[in-house]
Amino acid sequence: MTTVNAPGVPGISDGELISTNPATGELAGRFPVADAEAVGRAVGRAREAADWWAGLGFTGRRGRLLRWRALLANRITELAALSHLETGKPIADAVVEAVSAIDHLDWAARNAKRVLGPRRMRSRLVVAEFSARLEYRPLGVVGMIAPWNYPVLTPLGAFGYALAAGNAVVLKPSEYTPAVGQWLVDTFAEVVPEQPVLQAVHGLGDVGAALCRSGVDKIAFTGSTRTAKKVMAACAENLTPLVVEAGGKDAVIVDDDADLDAAAEACVWGALTNAGQTCIGIERAYVTAPVYDAFVDKVVTRAGRLTVGPDGTDLGPITMPDQISTIRRHIEDAVARGGRAVLGGVDAVQPPYVHPTVLVDVPEDADAVREETFGPTLTITRVADVDEALTRTNAVRYGLGGAVFGRRRATEIAARMRSGMTAINSTLTFVGMPTLPFGGVGDSGFGRIHGADGLREFARSKAVTRRRGPSMLPAMTFERTPAQVDRIVKAVKILYGR
Repeated sequence: MTTVNAPGVPGISDGELISTNPATGELAGRFPVADAEAVGRAVGRAREAADWWAGLGFTGRRGRLLRWRALLANRITELAALSHLETGKPIADAVVEAVSAIDHLDWAARNAKRVLGPRRMRSRLVVAEFSARLEYRPLGVVGMIAPWNYPVLTPLGAFGYALAAGNAVVLKPSEYTPAVGQWLVDTFAEVVPEQPVLQAVHGLGDVGAALCRSGVDKIAFTGSTRTAKKVMAACAENLTPLVVEAGGKDAVIVDDDADLDAAAEACVWGALTNAGQTCIGIERAYVTAPVYDAFVDKVVTRAGRLTVGPDGTDLGPITMPDQISTIRRHIEDAVARGGRAVLGGVDAVQPPYVHPTVLVDVPEDADAVREETFGPTLTITRVADVDEALTRTNAVRYGLGGAVFGRRRATEIAARMRSGMTAINSTLTFVGMPTLPFGGVGDSGFGRIHGADGLREFARSKAVTRRRGPSMLPAMTFERTPAQVDRIVKAVKILYGR
């Protein structure tokens, strides 16, 4: 089978997946395509490796993961160059992504024992004669279906925590970024050569489906909401649990008392970094009337200064060429419905690039407001007050991240935003905090990666009780007497009856 497509579009030739640069068509790598049997064999190898890896304990795994962290840090320019080649993103963006991923790996390795280590729990009235212990056990084998837009941070933000928790991992990189995924696997093997604790299987969607049906103990998926539903259906066949980080349509709310320069700077970054190809990217802005005009001017000025192109620019190409049609459709629909492009517009779409586009006066039922655009566009809407801003912000199906700019009411506004994460007087910053969980609600998915919740996501809790003495109030036995039941009644009244 041979299918070689346009630059950046994955092709298959002679059983190999071909990855190319989306702007130039330069070859990034060729990788053997896995079938269902190959996926099954990888999971089988991972099953044996998982026992060995779990047997190292928290301390043994920490040492290996920290050595891998050091390798990644020392070879960060190599990793950034490969990410730039395969996705087209600017080198500076690739460096920042890698730095954040390394920080997450460090935190997971250092904190796994504290979060997942065994601990004593308090006993209660009915079982006071027993001690209680809570343990966390590795799941076994975790399958990871990774995205292309952040091929380093997003996978490591999931499987790095899964590894720290004691699991083996089978990674299915995006077909758009197999070279980055394989590089991560190969460098891990340099540090952990004994067993295939981390493996990659390459191919198109059928390989991801095979991984879902392969008997892994959990799937971690990042991608579109539409694909997430297919993944869930495949996982349901074997009741395989999963954590899903899907799309977003994140908004920023700018209040009357916001620092407008800071808000505009952060909003431009949040909306346009990685050419807008960011699940937690800001795609909508709701700005109170007193500061609306000034905010629009500041955003347009800053966004208008950004450069677009292949090398040394602020914005690179659209990595997935098919996404360009969605971006164009959203802009055209917004203008057709009465919206205005105060920067960019339909002419900003120049494949494989899209120049920054700022849209105003766009109705709330337009595609550019309701659907995920995943491009360097931003709608800015005037609202009477923050209550209207919140109503509009929370009206979409998604609920991933968001941002608030203001002083007096910012914390209150953030609490009322329907999202898994909210930044105050910044954008996107929660993704760089290893101490915080990452995930959304609604069509943005469920479950959490990162932080203590991310470690627990890849472990199973186990409760253990142990008798430590005779029963003073024997409740859980057929041998209890009426008198003992009377004592239990008296005890509960004394403890809880007032």
